[in-house]
Amino acid sequence: MLDINYFYTFALNNKHTAMTIIQLEYLLAVANFGSFSIAADHCFVTQPSLSMQIKALESELGVMLLDRSKKPVVPTEAGEVVLQQAREALREYNSIKEVVQQFKGEIAGRIRLGVIPTIAPYLLHKFIPEFLSRYPKVELEVREMHTEQLVEQMNRDRIDVALVAGGTCGDEFTEYELFDDRFYAYVSPTNSLYKKSNILLSDIDMRELVLLSRGNCMRDQVLELCQAHKSSQSRYYFESGSLDTLMRIVDCTNNITIIPEMAIKYIGKEHSRQVKSLIKGAYSRKIALAVRRTYVKLSIVDALQKTIIDCIKH
Repeated sequence: MLDINYFYTFALNNKHTAMTIIQLEYLLAVANFGSFSIAADHCFVTQPSLSMQIKALESELGVMLLDRSKKPVVPTEAGEVVLQQAREALREYNSIKEVVQQFKGEIAGRIRLGVIPTIAPYLLHKFIPEFLSRYPKVELEVREMHTEQLVEQMNRDRIDVALVAGGTCGDEFTEYELFDDRFYAYVSPTNSLYKKSNILLSDIDMRELVLLSRGNCMRDQVLELCQAHKSSQSRYYFESGSLDTLMRIVDCTNNITIIPEMAIKYIGKEHSRQVKSLIKGAYSRKIALAVRRTYVKLSIVDALQKTIIDCIKH
């Protein structure tokens, strides 16, 4: 097995130390994306430049690291060994940069943020401008996707931090809590529950409940809450990937849906009476930032957490 010290020794004895780090980053990108072109876009370089650096690394090591004959591109047996060591080397390299930045009192670098669809439209615009204003040396990339996809992307080192509902990513991630987001019912004016100011979960007819589509973690949370108060078999008429779509469905039918508190602000006055509190229990989800336990740029995560909390308070 290749020793990680090889990379450090090579870096110290080679005039092109930065290029060696870049080569490892390029190699990881191709392995993650299975494509030279996508990896080049991700690394903000041309494909010929990326290919040249990987070939130089293969020449230096004297082995082929990637099987280019397969689609997607996959690591060779030697490549798998090198990739394992390269991840450790880059983790140590990033740790050094993080320590130096903390010593200088500097928040800098790139952070790739993932966010779930039931948070993105209601929260991103509140904190992103402020975050970039506070930390001008930070480069922010944002992608929207479901929790399961975010976990996969973090495990493959394509995303650094995820803005999610707490407790949905797994034990291998550290969570930074932000705030509680209560659940409310959104009721059709023609539904019998419309006349009530507050309703019980047990009041909801499961046949009238419209849900987010599979893959949305909030769907699972809502089902868990509602089915805990129902013994009858559930039957669902509508599913959608958008909370706004669910509310529009409710507006033109006799149905009900469950929405998070952060969405209420964006409901028009003409529909405000359709929002009902859920009584006998503080039904909510915790909003949190999730990161891999091995992630090293914790100063940026701390800065992001503080900015979001500050913006929510105001």
